[in-house]
Amino acid sequence: MNNITQRLMLLAQIFRFGVVGVAASCVHFSLVYLLVERYAFLPLVANVFGYFCGFQVSYWGHKSWTFKGNRTAHHVALPKLAVVQSINFIANQSLFYIFLSLHLPYLVALFLVLAILPVFTFITSKLWVFR
Repeated sequence: MNNITQRLMLLAQIFRFGVVGVAASCVHFSLVYLLVERYAFLPLVANVFGYFCGFQVSYWGHKSWTFKGNRTAHHVALPKLAVVQSINFIANQSLFYIFLSLHLPYLVALFLVLAILPVFTFITSKLWVFR
């Protein structure tokens, strides 16, 4: 495979990662909003539920579309992604807490968190989880 083809394939994969990531982030963001606004959850508590629902969208989207050419079995990929997502979750909650402590509105804080962490997820997913 030549260099141009490899770069195009990587760009296509990054695009698919972005589409799945936006879908997962929308689920996460929407659930946090719903739980805070409708059910009076604290934003940090709602974020836990949003994160884990978004994780499902992320895992299945990446497994079946973003990294579909890989031969990594579900029983191998899921535990690895769980490690990555555990680290990501700690970073997510920590950044969210920091942004909230700076008195940012919770939706702005959540948007910033969801914009910052995908780079870590892509790199670790590509190089380790779905290698």
